Amino acid sequence: MMKTYLTMAAVAASLIAVGAPAQAQTKLKWAHVYETSEPFHTESVWAADEFKKRTNGRYEITVYPASQLGKETDINQGLTLGTVDIIISGSSFAARSFAPIGVTYYPFTFRSPEHLLAYTKSDVFTDMAKGYQEKTGHQIVSVTYYGTRHTTSNRPIKSCADMKGLKIRVPDVPAYLAMPRACGANTAPIAFAEVYLALQNGTVEAQENPLTTIEAKKFYEVQKHIVLTGHIVDHLNTVVAKQLWDKLSPEDRKIFSEVAQEASARATKKIQADEVKLVQFFKDKGLTVTEVDKADFLANVQKNVTFEQFGYRKADWERIQAIK
Repeated sequence: MMKTYLTMAAVAASLIAVGAPAQAQTKLKWAHVYETSEPFHTESVWAADEFKKRTNGRYEITVYPASQLGKETDINQGLTLGTVDIIISGSSFAARSFAPIGVTYYPFTFRSPEHLLAYTKSDVFTDMAKGYQEKTGHQIVSVTYYGTRHTTSNRPIKSCADMKGLKIRVPDVPAYLAMPRACGANTAPIAFAEVYLALQNGTVEAQENPLTTIEAKKFYEVQKHIVLTGHIVDHLNTVVAKQLWDKLSPEDRKIFSEVAQEASARATKKIQADEVKLVQFFKDKGLTVTEVDKADFLANVQKNVTFEQFGYRKADWERIQAIK
């Protein structure tokens, strides 16, 4: 009888073990608008895998690149609507909810990528991220260097005055328009997909973008000059939605933040390495690469463009300038 009882108990225990559900897995959506070949995507995929490993499989993250879940405006709204959990997006979009964070797009705010990265470790950034979080509930967990924006043109440009009357394509974002307009250029908000053709047929004679974009989109094929204006040191935020952040334990928040910051550092390193190579690449393609006096451009911007018209605070800009 005892043997029968023990056998039945063992069978029952094995059935319970077989029937017991595994630890619940949370499935998450990570969205961005960049191509699968770009570091912003490849490092997002790396981060998704790392999150899964470091949380013992409790989180399964699917990365949706190339606007699969919508344009940048859509995925920012998706954080609040609950259609996405994590996004990569520029501060110009975060500024729609908390305007002061957009001061980083005021022309010539950053002296270099290193200055930008120092900002992300400063009290100024902490205050900006906190202000955004208080407005939206969403958490900025890391910042990635996107590239320094420079100007390409079919006419030589050595000073701000040389841009007067220049027909230049610029994204329809107020802070992006600031430098060209302060120098007297005529801006045109042509769709990004149409820029190459517009340059080719003369609809516009110039555009501005990071060197990596100029190479990827082959704008160098239809331009004669690359002018290293460096007017905006561009960057992207990795943002976690409120509904996800609120559910995370302190331990998981730490893991999410650490992995996101590691992914940002990896992508940043790749972008910086590419930029160094591209200056020579463009020279080899026969383009004239010109350095300019940025102080000349900044003086014209500050004379014609106020911080307040964008909802920025000059005090924040001055704090950023003080960062070494």
